[in-house]
Amino acid sequence: MTISGKVHCFFEQSGTFKNEFIKLGIPAEDYDIQNNFGETDHTDDLFAEILKAYDGEPSLFDTISKDDLILAFFPCIYFCTFAELNASCPDSLAEARGWDIATRRAHQLEFSRKRQEFYELALKMTAVVEIKGLRMIVENPWSEQNYTYRFWFNKPALIDRNRRLRGDYFMKPTAYWFINCEPTHGQSFQPTPASKVKRVLKHDQTKRADSARQAKKKGICSEERSLISPDYARNFICDFILGKPQKFTQLSIFDNI
Repeated sequence: MTISGKVHCFFEQSGTFKNEFIKLGIPAEDYDIQNNFGETDHTDDLFAEILKAYDGEPSLFDTISKDDLILAFFPCIYFCTFAELNASCPDSLAEARGWDIATRRAHQLEFSRKRQEFYELALKMTAVVEIKGLRMIVENPWSEQNYTYRFWFNKPALIDRNRRLRGDYFMKPTAYWFINCEPTHGQSFQPTPASKVKRVLKHDQTKRADSARQAKKKGICSEERSLISPDYARNFICDFILGKPQKFTQLSIFDNI
């Protein structure tokens, strides 16, 4: 893919990709309502911008051209496997929280409403991009149990089943949807050093599943689980966006993907 314009990195943690694009000589800016790391270029309410664009009103999307690329880490707080655990609220989880049946059902109903809201926002975002003919890559965790597998707007262009092969902190299978563009395919394998590998421990699952309930702003996910290593960002960009061989790269098609 040739990017003669700018890369617009949407949502939390996208700053890591922004920095790697810039190192590769491609202008990039990131957008998120939060600025927890003090590096966000635009603290915009992206959800508000999506709704305005979908309704035909002036919006951020009017400033993006077909020579640009949007890389959107759409919040997975209501779509991932932990969200499913939180929504189902099994007996052990309800007992740990001290919830009676009425509280448990109220929680499930609220979760259902919020997931529908986020799903509609994701659909409207992709509709805006498709209608305007803009290029976009959407990222979200991947599992056959995830909401994205059963109900997402289409099938992903690629699934990176082990991000640690490209230097990330987590294995964390991840799907990428390419809109108005196609992925390239490379092998920038850079195994993560054992000292940097992160895992989700069983005793942490309930804590992380509660993140959706505890979130006070739209789009807030667990920062720890959302972290992306600079190495992974660079390798992903070179392998799947730019088709740029690196010194340890051997081009292939879908190997280990």
